[in-house]
Amino acid sequence: MIPDDIALRMLRQMMRIRFFEERLKDFYDYRGYCSIADPEEEARTSDQLMSCVGYDFASSGMIGGAVHLSIGQEAVSVGVCTHLRHDDLIVSSHRSHGHAIAKGCGLKPALAELMGRTTGLSRGFGGSMHLFDVEHGFLGGNGIVGGQVPIALGPAFAAKYRGGDQVSVAFFGDGAANQGTVHESMNLAALWKLPVLFVCENNLYANTTPYGLSAATNDLAPRAAGYGMPGVVVDGQDVTAVYEAAGEAVHRARTGGGPTFIEAKTYRYEGHCGVSAGHQNPAECEEWKKRDPIVLFEALLRERDVIDDEGIAGMTQSVLAEVDEAEAFAIESPLPDPSLLDAFEV
Repeated sequence: MIPDDIALRMLRQMMRIRFFEERLKDFYDYRGYCSIADPEEEARTSDQLMSCVGYDFASSGMIGGAVHLSIGQEAVSVGVCTHLRHDDLIVSSHRSHGHAIAKGCGLKPALAELMGRTTGLSRGFGGSMHLFDVEHGFLGGNGIVGGQVPIALGPAFAAKYRGGDQVSVAFFGDGAANQGTVHESMNLAALWKLPVLFVCENNLYANTTPYGLSAATNDLAPRAAGYGMPGVVVDGQDVTAVYEAAGEAVHRARTGGGPTFIEAKTYRYEGHCGVSAGHQNPAECEEWKKRDPIVLFEALLRERDVIDDEGIAGMTQSVLAEVDEAEAFAIESPLPDPSLLDAFEV
């Protein structure tokens, strides 16, 4: 059973991720991504996407570029990162906001980065997919599908070479699971018994491709056996299940037992990229929302008398106030000097 104080911290972290990403919807400006001049225009065709001009943080919207939300998947990042120490390291995908926050990154610099401000985690030059905070052990998001996974082997090898017990975690999606670089990484990590967790957030869609059209098996975790490492499937909507699976995997990695593959079955409530289109399968999405990870955890903690309705309401207001402060901080922060984009170092 998760201790009460840790459980409350986990609930708050899940709320921080959820409310942070919900707030992004208020500021996202799709026109900066696909060059739609008329804000009332609804049609967004593939041709328009292909003609995008790229990032435009100084446009009429506060947040431009590509923004990938993970609303609905909060239990995975929190369930895993709760076990990590400050000096452990994680790498993430293009859907990185939740991982960054769960590892300890502040809401203020995270939102400032999304708004392209100098106070952001990447000084305003990275945007949504390139949050980076080495101080908190977050080695960044990655816009290349599966590209972050081999990066996780670097700090894992370094820890083993130095005789330390740091753990490295690679978060990726079910689409990345089919990339060759992921398989190469799993093979090498198992061969060298590196302290790595491969955490696959299987949200059933690789961009817009349903899982069943890209994989021949119901589960991905059994692939781990082919590389000689444990593989486990967990309910990614149940933060307790994720916490328990991750705890075993982190302990195994710290004590020299090598890597573990965790497949968390979860679901994102929004579209792949951009917040206005919604999920491509609304009916399926509504079914998954019935098992919302935050609602499930709140119910469990009420049942255990860890928190009551009044406590949940107070925590909600406290987190929303924190998001408000992050919003004000980001808006008041200056934009970077564009001339620095031409410099080799900034």
